[in-house]
Amino acid sequence: MPKNSKVVKRELDDEVIESVKDLLSNEDSSDDAFKKSELMVDDQEEKDADVEEGSDVEDERPAWNSKLQYILAQVGFSVGLGNVWRFPYLCQKNGGGAYLVPYLILLLIIGIPLFFLELAVGQRIRRGSIGVWNYISPKLGGIGFASCVVCFFVALYYNVIIGWSLFYFSQSFQHPLPWDQCPLVKNTSHTFVEPECEKSSATTYYWYREALNISSSLSESGGLNWKMTICLLAAWVMVCLAMIKGIQSSGKIMYFSSLFPYVVLLCFLIRGLLLNGSVDGIRHMFTPKLEIMLEPKVWREAATQVFFALGLGFGGVIAFSSYNKRDNNCHFDAVLVSFINFFTSVLATLVVFAVLGFKANIINEKCVIQNSEKILKLLKIGNLSQDMIPHHINFSSITAEDYNLVYDIIQKVKEEEFDSLGLKSCQIEDELNKAVQGTGLAFIAFTEAMTHFPASPFWSVMFFLMLVNLGLGSMFGTIEGIITPIVDTFKVRKEILTVICCLVAFFIGLIFVQRSGNYFVTMFDDYSATLPLLIVVILENIAVTRIYGIDKFMEDLKDMLGFSPSQYYYYMWKYVSPLVLLCLLVASIVQMGLSPPGYNAWIEDTAMEEFHSYPTWGMIVCISLMVLAILPVPIVFMVRRCNLIDDSSGSLASVSYKRGRIIKEPVNLEGDNTSLIHGKSPSEVPSPNFGKNIYRKQTGSPTLDTAPNGRYGIGYLMADMPDMPESDL
Repeated sequence: MPKNSKVVKRELDDEVIESVKDLLSNEDSSDDAFKKSELMVDDQEEKDADVEEGSDVEDERPAWNSKLQYILAQVGFSVGLGNVWRFPYLCQKNGGGAYLVPYLILLLIIGIPLFFLELAVGQRIRRGSIGVWNYISPKLGGIGFASCVVCFFVALYYNVIIGWSLFYFSQSFQHPLPWDQCPLVKNTSHTFVEPECEKSSATTYYWYREALNISSSLSESGGLNWKMTICLLAAWVMVCLAMIKGIQSSGKIMYFSSLFPYVVLLCFLIRGLLLNGSVDGIRHMFTPKLEIMLEPKVWREAATQVFFALGLGFGGVIAFSSYNKRDNNCHFDAVLVSFINFFTSVLATLVVFAVLGFKANIINEKCVIQNSEKILKLLKIGNLSQDMIPHHINFSSITAEDYNLVYDIIQKVKEEEFDSLGLKSCQIEDELNKAVQGTGLAFIAFTEAMTHFPASPFWSVMFFLMLVNLGLGSMFGTIEGIITPIVDTFKVRKEILTVICCLVAFFIGLIFVQRSGNYFVTMFDDYSATLPLLIVVILENIAVTRIYGIDKFMEDLKDMLGFSPSQYYYYMWKYVSPLVLLCLLVASIVQMGLSPPGYNAWIEDTAMEEFHSYPTWGMIVCISLMVLAILPVPIVFMVRRCNLIDDSSGSLASVSYKRGRIIKEPVNLEGDNTSLIHGKSPSEVPSPNFGKNIYRKQTGSPTLDTAPNGRYGIGYLMADMPDMPESDL
């Protein structure tokens, strides 16, 4: 046998069947033998053609080194910044501990079933989001392109947040921390506190003026903020280096980026519980307000949080899952990752409110001291009588309980003129009720609390390093949701595509590091992902349950997993989840219509935020973001529907990766009604014209289902089909 022949080498015991004609004539009577057969091709020219089709021809499709690495990758993608600064806010705002009830219910109704669905199709077809939905129905191939566009939009601004965290991380290696005190301004005559800082707080001033150097409106760009530009560049370099080799490089980083945040959260929880007032914060957090739980808004926000917490619709889940073995138990993975995500959110909530309880206690103590001094002044000038003050009260060391007792007495005695006295009620609950989320929580409230920690620089370094790692874990999945589908579909080199993608994203991302960049981050966060992703996931559900067929899909899952999934998923996928998603889509559109489109601008003179409406061009950008994200769906549908691109029978091919070469497996032999997972036996489909081929019978191998799309359909049955393009798009 020539050394350079295109041959699949195996140890075979039986004779060679010399003719394809002889084999096909015995197909019906020797169906089992046919299933075990292996296509042998002896044509150097065809080999060269195959090499040109795929650059990774000498490699297998990349695979996870271990199950742990894969689970950490999925956890790193799903557990992100929202678990730390969004979930605690929603929990506080929507009924405390009672909020966990609708969240858990919706996690079971839409979270786990849809997460399981994405894991299953990615793992079985072993392609990115574009290839998966092209495989099911070419007319719905735009779903994958829409996911890629949304991933790109989100990556643009999400990495800016990592850049902000890198800036604070770099500034944390000094004592005292630079945001500990308001800066002093010197002039020719005297020194005074910076007015903008004095009107707000040290941490607020540092965030808006020192870090962002923010402008007063969206239209006032103010030029680039060079400090944040450098941090953004560093963030993209980190992402690029981690992703340049795909999961071979990012998978190893996952061991640190996914586990380190849990170490930090546990350290913060232990430290927080030892702080004065932390128990008050946790008690406030988990005190259920059952009446709020019945409001529709609570369920809408819980559904939205479940949806985005698991990364549904981004394509990252499908991309990561596509590197699994086909018989991996993805049902177990879906349940495990979903509940890890949930318990991470609860852990982060405990940490946040333990620290905020400590911060509220400090602010409350200051309030008591300041108002006690006011009471002493009122006693001296005779506005208050000494007789109304209980004898055991000592104003030099007054407690919060004693102050509130005096406050209540004065309020009752001086009822008519009480407001003129200027006294404040110093209650920890009042401070804890001031809900903060997002950057306000991470870069203002939490940083202020950490300034009161012993060894505050150490805790600041740990906190912002945790934010960087949380962000990177999500960025890896987001970028994988862009890179994997394009590499699978267009066969470009992953290294080159990764570098180009990161460079383009960095240069576009410069709009976020202008002085007005924070307002653009808000715009993209509000409009680039919410509605498009909801539409994408609804179409995913419809594609599997209606177009492909829910009954066939359940059979495919049984074939892949080795057991039948619960009928619970059948009813969730077919009826409940689509209905809930449609309700969520309608509620989101209504909410968007009722909420005036705008942003909170920081006004330097007043040192306060002020709501501004978007200018006309800003509204055009908002609408364009939503339209561009979902536009691939109708475009691909019309292209396929009108046959603008040839979509003849057998025009698509799925790719299986096997050591030594890329193998094309025929799909879509009957138009859109293709077999997603459960392959047809050779007798049920037309036999292609193989050309110069030699089949050998294989008897020494274990019995395997070797249908192209069967459980072990990874290329055991190989057909050389040079006329079938990988994709028409």
